Amino acid sequence: MERFAVSAALLRTSEPLVSLALCDVRLQADARWPWVVLIPRRPGAKELEHLSVADRAVLMEEAMLAGAAVRAIGSALGRPVEKLNFAALGNVTPQLHAHVVGRRADDAAWPAPVWGVGAPTAYDPIALERAREAAMHALAAAALKTSS
Repeated sequence: MERFAVSAALLRTSEPLVSLALCDVRLQADARWPWVVLIPRRPGAKELEHLSVADRAVLMEEAMLAGAAVRAIGSALGRPVEKLNFAALGNVTPQLHAHVVGRRADDAAWPAPVWGVGAPTAYDPIALERAREAAMHALAAAALKTSS
């Protein structure tokens, strides 16, 4: 039986935040954008079609929670999110994962996609802690709202 493990590529480029019902949520380690990654804990899943109908519904709900986290990160770092982007590409890292990225008209890639634009910028330790705290608080608050 295959066991779930987060791909080494995702571990290298992100920081852990929390585990939700379906997904591990990680903060993308690129301070240019408020950005989280959702990784469904389903061994071998590479495509959305590899999830059950119920899991796909949970993924969409968790994407909504991730959007709240991304907005909170942007606000905490003084760059409020104007637009949320959601993508599940997998061209480079085939493990099923979804990106939720906060965008602004003045960001480094606007209006193009964020992939392949410049080099990632590491968070400084204070901004990283601020981003993590904002994301965790928003995820907890949003999860409470959806469960009541």
